[in-house]
Amino acid sequence: MGVINVLDKHVAELIAAGEVVERPASAIKEMIENSIDAGATDVTVEIQNGGITFMRVTDNGCGIMRDDVKLAFLPHATSKIKIQNDLDSISTLGFRGEALSSISSVSKLQLLSRHKSEEIGTSYEINGGEEISLDDAGCPIGTTIIVRDLFYNIPARMKFLKKDRAEGNAVANVIDKVALSHPEVAFTFIRDGRRVLNTSGDGKIKSAIYSVYGRDFAAGLIPVNYELNGIKVQGYISKPVNARPNRSMQNFFINGRYVKSVTAMAAMEEACKGNVMVGKFPACVLHISVPFEAIDVNVHPSKIEVRFINERPVFDAIYHATKTSLNNNDERKSVTFNGVKRDDAFSEIKRSKPFVAPVSTFNAPVKEKKKDIDPISRLDEVIKNTKPIDLKASVSNYKNPLDVYSKESVKRQENVEHKIGEILDKKQPIDTTIVSAVKPSENSINIPDFVPKTVEKKIEIAENAEPETFYEQPKNKLVFIGEAFKTYILVEKNDKEIVIIDKHAAHERMIYERLKKERGAGFSQVLLQPITVLLNKNDYEASISNLDMFKECAFDIEDFGNGTLIVRAAPQYLALDDIESSVIEMAGYIAQNKNDIRSEKMDWIYHNVACRAAIKGGNISTREELIDIANKLDEDPTLRYCPHGRPVCVVMSKYELEKQFGRV
Repeated sequence: MGVINVLDKHVAELIAAGEVVERPASAIKEMIENSIDAGATDVTVEIQNGGITFMRVTDNGCGIMRDDVKLAFLPHATSKIKIQNDLDSISTLGFRGEALSSISSVSKLQLLSRHKSEEIGTSYEINGGEEISLDDAGCPIGTTIIVRDLFYNIPARMKFLKKDRAEGNAVANVIDKVALSHPEVAFTFIRDGRRVLNTSGDGKIKSAIYSVYGRDFAAGLIPVNYELNGIKVQGYISKPVNARPNRSMQNFFINGRYVKSVTAMAAMEEACKGNVMVGKFPACVLHISVPFEAIDVNVHPSKIEVRFINERPVFDAIYHATKTSLNNNDERKSVTFNGVKRDDAFSEIKRSKPFVAPVSTFNAPVKEKKKDIDPISRLDEVIKNTKPIDLKASVSNYKNPLDVYSKESVKRQENVEHKIGEILDKKQPIDTTIVSAVKPSENSINIPDFVPKTVEKKIEIAENAEPETFYEQPKNKLVFIGEAFKTYILVEKNDKEIVIIDKHAAHERMIYERLKKERGAGFSQVLLQPITVLLNKNDYEASISNLDMFKECAFDIEDFGNGTLIVRAAPQYLALDDIESSVIEMAGYIAQNKNDIRSEKMDWIYHNVACRAAIKGGNISTREELIDIANKLDEDPTLRYCPHGRPVCVVMSKYELEKQFGRV
């Protein structure tokens, strides 16, 4: 008995459909691409329940002729290509002829279409690949496709679909990309009865960016327009100061098709080196036009990847386009002085009238010029003629006119006079009670100069000098020496060791341990003005599905709608400028590691928050901050490595140091 089975038509179609239609978003993508290929200038997409129960795509394209309606739903039927040579220069988005066939085999589908050469339209219904009806219909020129109950006949595929919100966000992400790739088409997206996207279709890339990502994102972009060796690069890249902590906002379109291209990404980022901070990535919406015969778009089932015959010309074009744009829009060149740009400052001076000294009257008497006086001799003269001031007499003779009739004020004045007299006589000893009260406990850092507390010494106060303080030297002690390179704390311990502490790594580990222990409790601070964070739809969906993770890291975040989160509270130590970047990084990590167990996700998020909230190497820190870090590090011997595995401190013994100098 043979073991090879020839599958029947229905099973084969279901398998083929699985490669093309993975979820509602993939079905929407195929239908929108067909609309664009049909010459549509207006496309409306409507979904309900994430597209699982209802999807409708309406366009004003050329429509489908009645005789071609049934053919359009057959496998491998297409109007985009005809012969083998057509594959060498594909200029359309869809070309395989699998979309309508695959979608109709796993759903209940209805098509309404009218070709521009016909006076009446056609209605065609097909469920699960089986024809139901073909009738006349009154409809405008163009095509409308309605898809209901996706995967109704394949329960195994249905159970792998996500929640309605997640599937709806995936559809929104697809529409965003298509709207950015074709600004000449007006797109409308209606989600559960609410319009969430409406592009103008005016052909301007900036208009599409504004509609998709909003005003703030669009305001942080600079234009790109360059051509090299027949390859044209147009669009926008973010200003260096608006770079983001991940690549989620990098959008590359090749011949109107959204693609993920390592070549394009590497070229742009290489051009941004020296302008963009390390660890940040430029955002972009770049349209790259290359000859159709120079690329192969048939290398990925979803056509999201392409292969170049020669990658070098593409790399060079994108690199030089980005570099030119950055140079032409370098804001550092536009330094202003009193409202005048630096480049124009000298021209302003040239245009101004020259200064002319006033001319005295010809017959006016000339005053005799005073002889210059030596300032040293003048000072000696002032000192010689100045009588010494008797401070006691001045104080005792002073009478406040407002206190003449007040007995209490007289007593208060006498008390003040007595105190001033004691200070001037310098007979007030150190209050040993006060000194012992501020004496530090064991194992805490003291000022390196020590004397016994029984020693009495007059406090001599000089101008611009602080009074000295004296402590009893403890047996086990840490002596704060100072800070090296604004990064490393130097401490002497027990007269035997020198401890060099990386202040950032140490502080980072302390914050990490506190977050992990308290799970954000008591670590959050409400913001006076909430911050909105724009994400791509994938990161946005991952974030709103895991808001409790942000909560455990002391963030109070809510869904603000349409790919945006609103942050109402953040960790206490996190700088205001770091809040947006931290949320973007966390969202990206959650989206990329959906299959990780929860504890691993939280561990990474704790690392991220701790790293951003910790004192930075190179920043100026107060003496008290450095001492506090060293004390806490000495109290907890487990804090020896930062969350990333780097050592927190390095210890050098006195013997090792003396050995370096040949003393032993």
